[in-house]
Amino acid sequence: MNSLLKLLFVPLSLISVLGPTLVRAREPQTEVQQVLQTTHAWDGTTYQGYPKGQPQVTVLRIKIPAHTALHWHLHPVISAGYVMSGELTVEKQGTNEHITIHTGQALCETVDSIHRGFTTDQPVELIVFYAGEAGTPITVDKEKTTASAHE
Repeated sequence: MNSLLKLLFVPLSLISVLGPTLVRAREPQTEVQQVLQTTHAWDGTTYQGYPKGQPQVTVLRIKIPAHTALHWHLHPVISAGYVMSGELTVEKQGTNEHITIHTGQALCETVDSIHRGFTTDQPVELIVFYAGEAGTPITVDKEKTTASAHE
């Protein structure tokens, strides 16, 4: 009987000693990488502050085909985009200011400044985060606004 107890005791004691180590070894390691932290837009303009009303956060996944120019538009709220695939060029209207962001890069948008994005030979997929106020549009299409003003 003593030999049987010893046979059971040894494996059980090894499990109690090795068990926590084995469990920890199976846990996935969380990795955190800061992609962007800033107080200003890509053109250097400093953000002035958030609205005073009810905050509203909006997150969009946007797919833009190759060889596409978006409408001229502006954002009345702070926003930041992360390019998941492709390459996107953003340009300001009436200036030579532009920036190109690639897969894995982030960009803080301008506020109340007319601009557009465009793609070249490859499509772009990006995630855009908007921090605004409930009831405030996240984007104002200047081409539609101008067209409707002339009708």
